[in-house]
Parts: sequence; structure tokens; C-alpha cells
Amino acid sequence: MVALSVTLITLAIGARFELSFGWTAPVQLALVPTLFLLPPWLVPVTMAAGIVASRVPDVLRGEAAPGRLLIAPGNAWFTVGPAAVLAIAGGPGPAEAGALLLVAMLGAQIGTDFVISLLWQRITTHTSVADQLHEAFMVYVVDVALAPVGLLFALAIAASPWYLILMVPLFGVLAVFAAERRTRLVQLTELNGAYRGTALVLAEVVDADDAYTGRHTRDVVELSMAVADRLGLDDERRRNVEFGALLREAALVHDVGKIGVPDAILLKPMYLTRDEYDLVKRHAALGADIAAEVLSPDQVGWIRHHHERWDGGGYPDGLSGEEIPLGARIIAICDAYEAMVENRPWRTSKDSDAALTELRHCAGTQFDPRLVEIFCRRFFCEIGASRFAAPAASSS
Repeated sequence: MVALSVTLITLAIGARFELSFGWTAPVQLALVPTLFLLPPWLVPVTMAAGIVASRVPDVLRGEAAPGRLLIAPGNAWFTVGPAAVLAIAGGPGPAEAGALLLVAMLGAQIGTDFVISLLWQRITTHTSVADQLHEAFMVYVVDVALAPVGLLFALAIAASPWYLILMVPLFGVLAVFAAERRTRLVQLTELNGAYRGTALVLAEVVDADDAYTGRHTRDVVELSMAVADRLGLDDERRRNVEFGALLREAALVHDVGKIGVPDAILLKPMYLTRDEYDLVKRHAALGADIAAEVLSPDQVGWIRHHHERWDGGGYPDGLSGEEIPLGARIIAICDAYEAMVENRPWRTSKDSDAALTELRHCAGTQFDPRLVEIFCRRFFCEIGASRFAAPAASSS
């Protein structure tokens, strides 16, 4: 029975699948029957053996160091809670366990896992309670969802423990699905990396031709990502901000979007006429049309509307307030700051303090006032405005 349980646990861990913050496996399908099949004190030992056995193929393939097998049993701590609760209750069978005891066992499992994981994370990475809960939440959701199915298998062993062998094909199917998911996630990661790499290469091309534009690209992306982090955006929206900033600034959009604008206008060392300015304003919509071939509608919107104004006086569509996509509002502030602290053909640069003052002055008219405060206070107060300070303006 121990060998059977170890085998099922090993197969369950082999069917692991990726989540946002790591991975989980349908271990609950093997754990619940094991709790009722073996003496409670033997369950953590059996789980540890199954975890070690599941790591052996990784070691044999050279994907993990042999030393990992020595620390692998530490991942079995989560079984101590439910095993202890079952032992205190006198070790009843699954049919006699009752709802209250089953819920207590599940709660003890999640509680034990959370406490042990939190202690380990606090020692190694200083993770907060909120961060640990955020990372582990989906793992616990999966455990809770699979617990009733595991209980059905536990009820089957009342007739014969060997019925657990019928679970083997299930774990095989889950392993196939998990492998397919991992493959698609790898492909998605590679595709995202290719998009980002392409944008970065284009930025470098711009840099080689125009040092100002290339440097401006990198700085706007860095600032935009910092604001996205301050807002606590999820991974997808954070990635969209990065792509939007990269492709809005890089050659693909920033310069190709201005393909219909002569250099004589773009580099004119004085203020533009109304007709010239109307011609320049075409680049936002044109750049978005070009980007639409490779980006999502959200990302395209963030590029199209980065020149909209909070009061509705911007272009190309005259959006106002929160009608303007969040990413476009973020990029607009970061782009404006970087534009002010860089020399332009028609004026010399401002220092950082003057640029921040100008952003605050335009909050509520040109820019989202909440984002301006996040940019100016919550970001620059921590790392210091000098991090992005411009060279001293030259006298004329």
C-alpha cells in the first residue's frame, strides 16, 4: 500500500502544470486516498518519498542537481496538518469522517503549507504575508477543487485499496495536458520575447541614426514600467505598458508613424506653424495603424491616444479623462518628462525639478492628476529625481 501510494503521488506530481507564480500539481487526488489508506504518521513520509521519486527524472536528465533530492522532502510538510487532524480524530475511514472533520483536514493542510512556506520565504526573500498569499492563492484553489474528487477515490478504497490503480490512466491524461500547456506557455514566452526584442532592436537602429531618440526610447520605457509597478498592474497590463512604450517610441511607431512628416519640420529649430503642427499630429493615428498589424487592440489604443489630453483638448480623437486608455496616460507623462529634460532643436533642456513642477502644473488639464502625483511623489521621492536628471542647460 505504501508503494502504491508513492507511485500515485509520483504520477500526480509528474502531471504538474504552470500557474502565474509557479506551478502546482493534482497531488490532492493522491493525497486524500493516502490519508485514509495508511496510518496518519506514515503519510508525510510517503509524500516525501513520492516527491523525491518525482525529482529523479529531472536529475537523470541533468535538469536538476542531485543535491535537490536532499531538500525535496521538505516540500511534504503540508501533509502534517491533515494527518495530525485525522490522527486526533481517531483515524476514521472516509465514509465515517463527516463533513466537519474533512473541512478541518483541508484547512489544516492549507494552513500548514502557508505557514511553512511563509517562514521559508521570509528567511530567503523577505516575502510579506500579502505577497505569499497572492502567490499561493491559485494553488489553494486547485487543492480545494480537487479535494472532493480525491474523497471519491478514498471512498472507493473501502471496497478494495487496489481500486486506486484505476487512477493511473487519469494521471497519464493530466500529464499530457500539462505538457501541452507548458509547451504553449514556452512558445508564448518566446513570442513575447521576440516582439520585445524586435522593438529593442528597432530602438537601437534609431539610436544609431539619432542618439536622442534612442536614449529617449529607453528612458520612457523605464519610467513607464516604474509607474506601472507603482499602480500594481497585473502582468498582462504591465507587459502591455512596456510594449506600448517601446513601440510608441521605437522606430516602428515613433519614426515610421512620422513617415509623412518631413525632417525639416521635425527638426525645425523654432515653433511650428498651424499647418506644420497639423501635419505632425498625423503620426499618432498613423503609428497606431501600423502597430495594429502586430499588437492587440489595447496596445494599439495606448499608442494611438498618447497625445490625448485629460481635458479633452488632445488628438487624434479628443478623448478626455478616463476615456483615455490607462497606458496612454502613463506613457504621455513619462514621454513629457523625458522630452523636457532633453535638449530639443528649438529649446534647451529643463532640470528635473523644473520638469516635475511643469508636470504638476499641467495635472488636471493635460495629464491625469493622480498619475502625475504617483510619478512625482511616490516614484521620485524614493529613488531621487537625480536618477533621471538632465545635464545642466547650456546658456544662450
